Amino acid sequence: MLGIRMMRQMGELALIQRIRSGVAAELGSHTAARGVSVLLGIGDDCAILRPPKGDEILVTTDFTLEGRHFRREWHPPESVGHRALARGLSDLAAMGARPLAAFLSLALPAEMLATRAGRGWVERFFSGLRGLAQIHQVPLAGGDTSESPCGLVLADIVLVGSAPASRAIRRSGARAGDALYVTGNLGGAAAELAAMELRSSRVKSNFAGSIPANEVGAHPQLFPLPRVEVGLALLRRHLATAAIDLSDGLSTDLTHLCSESGVGAEVLSAALPIHPLALQARSDRALHFALNGGEDYELLFAASPKTKIPLSIAGVRITRIGSIVSRNVVSILDSAGHRKPLKPGGWEHFASGR
Repeated sequence: MLGIRMMRQMGELALIQRIRSGVAAELGSHTAARGVSVLLGIGDDCAILRPPKGDEILVTTDFTLEGRHFRREWHPPESVGHRALARGLSDLAAMGARPLAAFLSLALPAEMLATRAGRGWVERFFSGLRGLAQIHQVPLAGGDTSESPCGLVLADIVLVGSAPASRAIRRSGARAGDALYVTGNLGGAAAELAAMELRSSRVKSNFAGSIPANEVGAHPQLFPLPRVEVGLALLRRHLATAAIDLSDGLSTDLTHLCSESGVGAEVLSAALPIHPLALQARSDRALHFALNGGEDYELLFAASPKTKIPLSIAGVRITRIGSIVSRNVVSILDSAGHRKPLKPGGWEHFASGR
């Protein structure tokens, strides 16, 4: 799988050495071809990066917490590793940034490295992370390991990217009259999670280090595909005035974008590209998944009405779903033309009842 082989009895130093030899060495060579260098990676107190000339550095961080973002009994370990990296890559994609390096802090239960099954779980976690990292040529340049005090797997990943100075796409650039677009399909991740919860079982997958063709799009909850190449194209071709990634749900993330831009929006429900997995549910449930489900990691972006947006970018379908309006209200129009407020209904940490 990875080149990582866990020893029968493993402490922190041995684990770090396995990660260093099995992951970083395989991924680090990708950067030279792009003119980007990790001058010093795993093994010292700090990593040293050399960003492209004329670029600014963008940094994002995301927790992946057992019991909150995944459940070991539902999510295969490859999925957990993949999703941990996908979250940060999606943030970079939303701003049109190119990934430079990843940093992973991983806390594991002590008993996990003491059993063959536990060590196998860790191997497969890194296999999933490595598979997605290879697709986007992002090296694992450092991080930290620790014994988890609560018996749960806790991962915090930091992604570092770069974008031309003063060019990164922000949430604050949308203007009244702009058209509103999304990439790919919506609601698939939430629909698959609902099915997993109903079965209370793990989804079987033949994922093994890279994403097989028959897995692409088939498991949007387990293996979401961050739209890095789309984000790069949006910036390079000056297509987007504002963008955000859809991690918390369209209704919530659109509200974030509008708030930062000081505008409102009008969404056409009939225009929403709903994922086939969500369409298997009742129509009202499918719409709920698309609007509020979250974890799709698609891109939502605004564009000037004078800008011609192609039907697809980097092989990903682009769909216009509405418009930016001047009044600070986010609303949705149903197929009969009835308008109602579109309140944030996606994920929000610390919110009562969520």
